[in-house]
Amino acid sequence: MATTTISLPEGTEAHRGAVLHFLDDPGNNPEAITGSVEYIEDGLLCVHDGKVLALGKAAELLPQLPDGTKLTDWNGSLIMPGFIDTHVHMPQLPVMASYGTQLLDWLENYTFPHESRFQDADWARTQAEQFTQLLLAHGTTSGLIFCTSHRASVDALFEAAERQGMAMTAGKVLMDRHAPDTLTDTARSGYEDSLALLDKWHHRGRQRYAITPRFAPTSSPEQLALAGQLASAHPDVLVQTHWAENTGEIAWTRELFPDRTSYLDVYDHYGLLGTHTVLAHGIHIDERDRQRLTETGSRIAFCPTSNTFLGSGLFDLAGARSAGVMVGLASDVGGGSSLSMLATMAEAYKVCRLRGQTLTPWQAFYLATLGNARVLHREQELGNFRPGQQADFIVLDHRASPLLAMKEPYSRTLLETLFDLMILGDDRAIAATATGGILRYRRATASLGESLTDSAHTAAAGQQGT
Repeated sequence: MATTTISLPEGTEAHRGAVLHFLDDPGNNPEAITGSVEYIEDGLLCVHDGKVLALGKAAELLPQLPDGTKLTDWNGSLIMPGFIDTHVHMPQLPVMASYGTQLLDWLENYTFPHESRFQDADWARTQAEQFTQLLLAHGTTSGLIFCTSHRASVDALFEAAERQGMAMTAGKVLMDRHAPDTLTDTARSGYEDSLALLDKWHHRGRQRYAITPRFAPTSSPEQLALAGQLASAHPDVLVQTHWAENTGEIAWTRELFPDRTSYLDVYDHYGLLGTHTVLAHGIHIDERDRQRLTETGSRIAFCPTSNTFLGSGLFDLAGARSAGVMVGLASDVGGGSSLSMLATMAEAYKVCRLRGQTLTPWQAFYLATLGNARVLHREQELGNFRPGQQADFIVLDHRASPLLAMKEPYSRTLLETLFDLMILGDDRAIAATATGGILRYRRATASLGESLTDSAHTAAAGQQGT
């Protein structure tokens, strides 16, 4: 927080409102957050050239703004870093809320037929554009994304993300068996396509590549071995896949890989575990699995809405954390039923309660921002408002819906306001979303965000009150 005079160059833009971000993991005790949370009731976020320049009290920073500075006053709403989603499927938007099946039937009946359409490059571009726009409308500015097995789907996603200034990590699905011919590749073609896409997109601007076997049953041993070779040759590239989501999936994996001691051992054997690996789900696991995850530094993406919707099971968040496993939070659309990280937090809270655990608002909002940035190795650019970070932020309106407005007078603390947002909030609570300091989305009905320019910031400083 600024307490002294700093240099704010011409071209600085400023956003005023209550500001909240995380400096470290707050843990899961609502009373023990000292040093991990920074909250400024009347704050000013200063942005220059797409990055955070300064954050501090409005009373201290307003007088330092250069003449001509564009100042947006968000009228007391809550400014936070943009949400980050650690597991979501770009091609599965239209299969959200598909009725009545568990994982394997759901893939065959809904997912595979729809993903087959992405061999059409025009269709892929249309869907990728819709996907990125909907993410922004839900406050998500970055994520780890599954595309399809078609190269065109990956190009389309990254192109759309570039246009929106988003920081995406994504990859072509590797799948050379147990799927329709319209979706399968071969071990060799999957490797070559992945390498070409990696060379094209990894570290191109804000984009990153992820090696992406769908899950062990749909990849042959040869394909998994080549994926492991690719990961070894490019250690800063993420690996993403699914793991231990459904009991039927686990039994099938055991049949297909009888020489391996466990589902996790399949990925371990082929060199696919490590600090850059994100395994979606991890529901039906034991202490040996958790120990191996800790030893290798592999991470889990906790996907509560899809796990409950598909009836897969209840993730043991406390067990993973106590074992030292790094965990992210994810929507898993289309198995998940909402792109909203607020809705995802609500379902995560319910899963924890059914496990006899809890999830504080501090921990939930940390996971959706800085925690998920750490899972994806992007905490040096994303996740909070340290100077030099990319200026990805959202404006949360905690009076956006009738229920939130009803609760607002009864929320006496910031903790209670955050809990209202995570339990009752949805896309209506997102008043605005910015990437790289540029507003990419603004809710049509939002009355928030009065823009002031030139010397108007001086008058605003005089009106800031106590």
